[in-house]
Amino acid sequence: MSPIRQFQVTFDCAEPERVARFWCEVLGYVVPPPPEGFATWADFDRSRPPEDQGSSFACSDPSGVGPRLYFQRVPEGKVVKNRVHLDVRVGTGLVGEERLAKLEAECARLVALGAVRVRLLYDGHDSCIGMQDVEGNEFCLD
Repeated sequence: MSPIRQFQVTFDCAEPERVARFWCEVLGYVVPPPPEGFATWADFDRSRPPEDQGSSFACSDPSGVGPRLYFQRVPEGKVVKNRVHLDVRVGTGLVGEERLAKLEAECARLVALGAVRVRLLYDGHDSCIGMQDVEGNEFCLD
């Protein structure tokens, strides 16, 4: 049996395209080209039955290294804390005030995109910032 080498991360959400475009900005991901025969994703979406329009969206790492992110519309809203979350690794290799400054700068950028800062965890050496995306999904700046 061969090992699995690829996976995608799926988000349940109310507005798939909005959440996908937020994560494109966070991670430097891109929206793939629309299916053959369609000039835009909007054109493709309009070709679908009304109940399926706007029901999903995806983005991917342009380098092909990171996992594909898939966003699917679900009828229920988020009601509890995520049991799994993404750690966005912006402070790798940094410690103390230098690490904290890097995390704070990225936090400010993401808040401007619609993220919510939840809390700072800092012990004088190591740190991370707990955040929520545009639909309240938890993630950390690490």
